[in-house]
Amino acid sequence: MTPSAPRSTTRWRIASPQRIKSPQQLLAESGADLEGHGLRRTMGLFQLVCFGIGAIVGTGIFVGLSDSVAKAGPAVVVSFVLAAITCVFTAFSFAELGGAIPVSGSSYSFAYASLGERTAFLVGWCLLLEYGVSVSAVAVGWSQYLNELLDSLVGWRLPAVLSAGPADGGAVNLPAVVVILLAATLLVRGVRESARATAAMAILKIGILIVFCAIGFSAFQDGNLSPFAGAGLDGITAGASVAFFSYIGFDAITTAGEEVKNPRRNIPIAILVCIGVVTLLYCAVALAAIGALGADAVAGRPAALSVVVDQVTGSSVGGGIIAFGAVVAIASVVLAVMYGQTRILMSMSRDGLVPRVFERVSPKSATPVANTWIVAAVFAVPAAFVPLDVVVNLTTIGTLAIMVAVNLAVMVLRRRDPELPRSFRVPLFPLSPVLGIGFCLYLIWGTGWTTWVQFAAFLAVGSLVYAGYGRRHSRLAVTAPSADAEPGSRGA
Repeated sequence: MTPSAPRSTTRWRIASPQRIKSPQQLLAESGADLEGHGLRRTMGLFQLVCFGIGAIVGTGIFVGLSDSVAKAGPAVVVSFVLAAITCVFTAFSFAELGGAIPVSGSSYSFAYASLGERTAFLVGWCLLLEYGVSVSAVAVGWSQYLNELLDSLVGWRLPAVLSAGPADGGAVNLPAVVVILLAATLLVRGVRESARATAAMAILKIGILIVFCAIGFSAFQDGNLSPFAGAGLDGITAGASVAFFSYIGFDAITTAGEEVKNPRRNIPIAILVCIGVVTLLYCAVALAAIGALGADAVAGRPAALSVVVDQVTGSSVGGGIIAFGAVVAIASVVLAVMYGQTRILMSMSRDGLVPRVFERVSPKSATPVANTWIVAAVFAVPAAFVPLDVVVNLTTIGTLAIMVAVNLAVMVLRRRDPELPRSFRVPLFPLSPVLGIGFCLYLIWGTGWTTWVQFAAFLAVGSLVYAGYGRRHSRLAVTAPSADAEPGSRGA
């Protein structure tokens, strides 16, 4: 009986969900502010801002606008602002943590440093859902606009059997698979090349959206905004929950923590600039589209922006230009979000919570090559075959839960590690993170009880995966029995 006692004690310590990796340990393992783990610092501030815009502006405005309008009507502008306010408070928290802990793990690493390993794993689990559904849905939207572009240029569309999944009357969405594989090819070549491509695409799509606004406002009619909020507050809230999906991606900026120059300065600036620019763009585009044709003409139209331009100009040429912009814009989202997913998996692998293949970095390209191709293969399957609209609400609630965790992380680290160097500090602390949590919970409430049940089941599966693999393979588990004096393993 005596020899078994130490083993029992050790097993309990390894199973503890309170293992925490300190910010100092995270920075040391990633190479701190130097180049580490095989990655290279090649992105400047301008490229990082373009990367953030590239991760955000895409399907949410080119395709998802019609869904938001269907919920809120002309008041969709208020929905976008409400979603933006939720993002702004959380963006402050991301900016503080991104400047203080500039590592590739983003919100996963922030949770690891504050809320414990189990919570961090579940945050990473939610990120897999957020980024996976986002990339797949964006790729499907790219396929739709590619057909619009082909139709405007040569009067021909891809046959439905090759451009839609089984649920939409086809067999396989081949263009969606192609754009994911093209993004993976560019990502494995190197971060410098990917950043340049993303910057060029971000500039182009901003220019096209500005042109769209000019066309839409030229046909603006006040009467198209009435009734402004016919569905009332419930419609605005529902529209905000849908519109929130349009903002998913700004957190990807923090995944570049180990590959951006001067990350403590550049990450906070890039996050705040991106949220401001994107909010202005979204509100202007929504107002221009509804003012030109009315909410009924925009709602339920997947390629609504092309429709608006075609009807205002009386020509398919303008719609073709918008379709081209959408093809470029959506491709940049695939590229940026896939980049973020690979870096998060790399951080989780570094901690032992997912297989080690995800942390291997090619010495030639300084990119996680195997990681990237695995992610591309996994994301391509739902993009090709699975209808993703059924899980959009689940993705939204998962993202909101991540944002709640990040706001909590700011408050916990302010108390636990007040001397941690912070290049940016959340204004009006602790009011800002508390408001961020409140807005997130309000939008979670708007997703409905069926989504809550789905999310609870999703977290239960994640907890089982953590118990079966992550907890046993964690790098901290190896040192847990003797780590009482180590900052990276102290209890919460």
